This record gives sequence, structure tokens and C-alpha cells, in this order.
Amino acid sequence: MEASAKLSGFGLSVTIVEQTDKLGGKLNQWDRLFPNNLPAKDLLTKLNLAIPDNVQKYVNTEVIAIQKNKHQFFYSLKNGEELKADAILVSTGFEVFNARKKEEYGYGIYDNVITSADLEQIFRNNGKLITNAGKSPERIGIIHCVGSRDEKACHTYCSQVCCITAVKQSIEIREALPKSEVFCFYMDLRMFGRHFENIYKDAQVKHGVQFIRGRLSEAFENPDGTVMLKVEDTLLGKPLKMNVDMVVLMVGMTPAANANKIKDLLELETSDDGFFMPLEVPYGSTKTSIPGVFVAGTSTGPKTMENTINEARAVALDIKDYLK
Repeated sequence: MEASAKLSGFGLSVTIVEQTDKLGGKLNQWDRLFPNNLPAKDLLTKLNLAIPDNVQKYVNTEVIAIQKNKHQFFYSLKNGEELKADAILVSTGFEVFNARKKEEYGYGIYDNVITSADLEQIFRNNGKLITNAGKSPERIGIIHCVGSRDEKACHTYCSQVCCITAVKQSIEIREALPKSEVFCFYMDLRMFGRHFENIYKDAQVKHGVQFIRGRLSEAFENPDGTVMLKVEDTLLGKPLKMNVDMVVLMVGMTPAANANKIKDLLELETSDDGFFMPLEVPYGSTKTSIPGVFVAGTSTGPKTMENTINEARAVALDIKDYLK
């Protein structure tokens, strides 16, 4: 969305092909964004308003074939239309990790185990956080790095946004449920961005969120619907058991479901983690080995919203320079 607005501003003809029913990707599912709690709806409105009317948009549409002839690309859409372009920007985004793959955590098995994405949906829809028994949870356990930095899940990379999302959501839970206790179980706290460290300190000092350095080994449901967590406290070097009313799993980022299809259509390279491989980092991070094909956003790996938008502006300049 941001790249198309900038490219159109350069006087270029832009077409967006979106496989879902509306633009915006995961932004349509989030509630508030770190670090300043900007409503995701507000950012989505800004992005939409920035796109000129002359940008052609296809929704509920996929690219099914692409052929290159000299310096032009001829691509076919699922609706039967044939189009051409002088340059292509791949911005396929990401998927959240499927927490069901970590059966030992109980997602999809126990009623009171949800993901960070589920929690965002609850907040976005102005819903109340309640247990399966219809009560407000008094103790909530937040589990970091679910599907990230995990060899068993075949995802050894850091998803970058999980730690700060956990801190943000823990504060939001405490604001919504002042009498609740919130426990964050983390491997390492990676506060990448500016002001992130301040938010982390506020979570502890102002909101009473408790941080425990430990890795969840197993969760199982008690007869009353509460969840027993078995954790290794890596600071004390001792096992820890804790009963909580609800568990929130911080799910990481994985490559988009259609990334392999685009990879094959354009003969692009991907890294071992499945994300697209830029031509060169850091100098050519939006370019690929195929002249005229560019990549941006989380199609090349986990990123914050801020970094994604900045990269969209950068790739617009790279495409403009290429077309010259």
C-alpha cells in the first residue's frame, strides 16, 4: 500500500494484486500498535487514503502465471485477465506460526490457551478477556518465542516483534483487568526498538507484570479448566510449576502461504527459513537476482510495522531508478 502510493506519486502506473478481499494484510486483524498504542485502524485509514484513485486494485485475485520477455513481465490473474508490467514488487507478507504444531502447549486442545493473534482480535472487537467458564482470568501466563528460536519447530530465527508485543499485551491485560496477575515467561528479552526498553520497565514498575526467565516445557489442563504450566526457571536452574487461568502464546512470523508459488513463478531464491532472499544486504535489500523484480516488507523476514513502511518507501525509489 505504501509503495504503491509512492510509485504513483512518481507518475508511474501501478497495479495491486491482493489475494484477500481487502488491502492491509495482518493490519486488518491488529488492535493497537507499539510503541505508542496507535490504533491499527487509524494507520490502515492513512495508508488507504494515501493511495491515489488511479492505482488499479484487484482483490480476491491471485497471479497464476508469469512470463518475462526482455524487460517486460506478462502475468495472468486467476480471474482470466492478462496484464503486463515493467517491474514487479513482491510483498507477500507473513503468516503467524501455527501454534497447534506445539502440541505440548495445548493450543486447540485446551479451552483457555489462546495466541497473541487471538488476543489482538479480542481487543480489536472490544471483547472482554474471559475464561471458558465465563469468568475474568485472575492469573494469565504469557509464553514468549512460540515458533521462534525453536529448532524443533524448524524456526531458529527471532521474529523480532514477539517480545515487545508480549509487553504491550501484558500492559493491556492489566489495564483491562487491574486485579489480575500477569506472568511473562521468556528466553531472552529482545527490545530492539527505541522506547521499547521504557515500555518494558513500565510494564514492571507501573503495571506489576512479572517476568520469569524460563522456557515452558509442558502445559496441561486441570479438571477445573485452569492450566498447569511446567517451566524451567533458567535463572535459578530449578523446575517451576504454576497454575494459571489463561495462557497466551506469543506466536512468531513465518513465510506467507503463497510464497513458494511466487518463488516458482519468478524463479526467486529463498533463505533456509523460507523468506525471500534479497540480492545483497544491506545495500540491495529490496532487489533480487532477477532484474525488475523487487521485494519488500515481511516477505524477506520478520519486521516491525515501522521498518516495513520505511522499506516500502525505499523500494519505491529503487523501482523508480530501475525504470529510468
